[in-house]
Amino acid sequence: MVAAQAGDATAYRKLLSEIDVWLKRYYSRRLPSPMIDDVAQNVLLAIHAKRHTYDPGRPFIAWLSAIAHYKWVDALQSLQAHGTIPLDEDMAVPADEAAVTSAFSLESLLARLKPAQAEVIRLVRLEEHSVEEASQATGQSASLVKVNIHRGLKLLADLLRDDSDIR
Repeated sequence: MVAAQAGDATAYRKLLSEIDVWLKRYYSRRLPSPMIDDVAQNVLLAIHAKRHTYDPGRPFIAWLSAIAHYKWVDALQSLQAHGTIPLDEDMAVPADEAAVTSAFSLESLLARLKPAQAEVIRLVRLEEHSVEEASQATGQSASLVKVNIHRGLKLLADLLRDDSDIR
């Protein structure tokens, strides 16, 4: 990215190509397959428009992950905005149904947390960033990242326990 910011067109093409591969893998676990290419393209456009905002002193993957995350949230919100269509009970279900259902369930649980807790849980536990990378991406201190993860996971466990008690 640093070379791309300096005007190296070859480095920029290679960067976008590698990001595209990473995005498709990232979204394959988070979105229905027909949406993956569109959302990945939206991220690439956002990166192109905002590449000047990348600070070379910070981890690139944290900057990229933040953009990918926000575009993912936008995609989920667009799914909600378009409403639902009644489905025929005999309709075939795609093989990735469990992944999509899990992603929506996880998002609904994370939405019940404080935003700071949900964000660091996504970065550290789901996207496997280090505490330091999450700290830099969110502006929280490393110790606050750890506290927010601990408290958020405890609250998630309590929410799951409460939901299972209701059934």
